[in-house]
Amino acid sequence: MVEKKSGGHRGHGEGSISLRKDGRYEIRITLEDGTRKRTYAKNKKEANEKLRQLQQELHQGTVISGKQQTLEQYLKEWLETHKQTIRPRSWERYEAIVRLHLVPTLGKLTLQKLTPQHLDRLYLQKLEGGLKPKSVAAIHGMLHTALDKAVRLGLVSRNVCKMVSPPRTVRKEITPLSAAQARKLLEAAKGHPQEALFLLALSTGMRRGELLGLMWKDVNLVRGVLQIRHALVRMPTGQGYQLAETKTSKSRRSLVLTVPAIEALKKHKEVQQQWKEAAGPFWHDNDFVFCKPMGEHLDPGYDVLVQLKMLLKKAGLPDIRFHDLRHSTATLLLEQGTNPKIVQEILGHSQISMTMDIYSHVLPTMQIDAMSKLGDILEDADEVSEEEEED
Repeated sequence: MVEKKSGGHRGHGEGSISLRKDGRYEIRITLEDGTRKRTYAKNKKEANEKLRQLQQELHQGTVISGKQQTLEQYLKEWLETHKQTIRPRSWERYEAIVRLHLVPTLGKLTLQKLTPQHLDRLYLQKLEGGLKPKSVAAIHGMLHTALDKAVRLGLVSRNVCKMVSPPRTVRKEITPLSAAQARKLLEAAKGHPQEALFLLALSTGMRRGELLGLMWKDVNLVRGVLQIRHALVRMPTGQGYQLAETKTSKSRRSLVLTVPAIEALKKHKEVQQQWKEAAGPFWHDNDFVFCKPMGEHLDPGYDVLVQLKMLLKKAGLPDIRFHDLRHSTATLLLEQGTNPKIVQEILGHSQISMTMDIYSHVLPTMQIDAMSKLGDILEDADEVSEEEEED
């Protein structure tokens, strides 16, 4: 990061420009109360202009210090600075939370005057107004993240969200398939244009977006492994879908393929080659493993979810979500005695506690099996001891 100005402590009115890792320029200026105001620019010319404007506003007394900044002003600035660093759909949700829930209620308060009591009253008001606990918890989570940044910037001395408990949310009940049901589904999928997709979903636990964002360059059928690097994500309303990097480092992972999955992918690749030859110059060469006959990405709704519903009905199975295929993979692995740490790595969970929390329904069975095996071991030990005494 290269600073335009450097040196010791910057005094009132001094400013600096630095180049960030994401390619944007950060402009900082020290205010009268000792706090710093930050803004961002796309290029150096724009950065120099913004710094000049800030210095002029400060000289005229129109720039707002951190101690005067309202929650509305801060959150709008926070949203703008994060627009390029988070997924479009996530940013759209954050913007809606700010616009619909925070600005109308707490927006006029200065950051310094925001208290835990304000948040308690807001959450109660939202719940009484019919908002679901999960939605109120989302408001709390976003505000918590935004105020953490305010603390780091020195705009406030504490994050009031840490002093408030958000509403407790009830995790949606999962409905995994049993081994017999999974086999029925795969049998029903035989001959389907996306047969390999459903087999891969059940044998790897990949998320729908990860499957639709999977590219042939990340699949090694000789070694029998694939790399998860991308996901197909929905853009803000009306803007369709785009390929994006996976959310976290844990989501970027390598998975070993089962023999049936390797064979299904080989067959799928041959069929896709036939599509490509038939399409000729109209083929969309996107390198997607799972695509339409012209090479475009699959639609997560009709091409995947609707097709799953049809296959479930054909197999005489209960109606489940696509994400329940992922739950089925994890449940089947845990029921077989697979180490939960391995299951965590396969699923790409950030923490093993998340894995154990979601699949706690499997723990009683695992405990019974474990204690049964321990009993067998101890019984065998007793028999060996008796034989040694006889000898």
